[in-house]
Amino acid sequence: MSARARTFFQLSVAGALLTLAVAAPPASAGQGHTAALRIATYNIHAGTGSDGVFDLDRQAAALRALDADVIGLQEVDVHWGDRSRGLDVAGELARRLGMRVSFAPIYSLDAVTEGGPRREYGVAVLSRFPIRSEANHEITRLSTQDENPVPAPAPGFGEVTLKVRGVPVQVFVTHLDYRADPAVRVAQVADTRRIMARERAARPGARQVLLGDFNAEPTAPELGPLWRELRDAGTGTGGTFPAAAPVKRIDYVTVGEGVRVRGAAVPEEAVASDHRPVVADVSLTRR
Repeated sequence: MSARARTFFQLSVAGALLTLAVAAPPASAGQGHTAALRIATYNIHAGTGSDGVFDLDRQAAALRALDADVIGLQEVDVHWGDRSRGLDVAGELARRLGMRVSFAPIYSLDAVTEGGPRREYGVAVLSRFPIRSEANHEITRLSTQDENPVPAPAPGFGEVTLKVRGVPVQVFVTHLDYRADPAVRVAQVADTRRIMARERAARPGARQVLLGDFNAEPTAPELGPLWRELRDAGTGTGGTFPAAAPVKRIDYVTVGEGVRVRGAAVPEEAVASDHRPVVADVSLTRR
């Protein structure tokens, strides 16, 4: 048994995961016609755990335990301020895990002191595979930095293109609006579908994955349009928020055509962030 398989099995036996089993590909597919990939999503709360303590060592350990090839991160600080000790959290986690990183800021503000780095906050992708291209798309947002915000296009919908054992993969990572009124999320879902369709048309044959904190449960009406093109890999798994005692599932690994879900789980990580991560094993069909 490989180290990766052993890790996943041990987590399951320990009760740390709730696994979703999906039928294996037909025998006629044949070995070598699919590419295996482990993907995950995690809202890292800017490095602060559910206990209110900022601890990147603890968070890196939680991410390492996922043993994922690709991880989408939300609530990522890059030189943002005191709450994350002014660190480049995206870069620090990538360094500690030995992974590549692509950061897509939602906010990019002037430095507090002249000559200092910009204060940024957004989403990121960590990858074991080389990042072939990256983009930071705009979707509708209601800013938390303005006194009287109105819905307007703003960045922070990240995309990277990878090649996974010969298969091109477009990985998107997002963080949808948190407010009880779903109006902004409705607009964000429409934007997301439009952008993903455009990117799919630009790269025929590429597989697509959308990762993120959607701030809504799977049956929420505003998420309904997403399920026309995407599959929720975490169906049947446990809640993700709040991490200490989850009462709802708002964090997602979702996959498009040509991506088969082999299993998904929510590890029982209750402290490293205020959300729990989601991890899924998938196979990519080749054309």
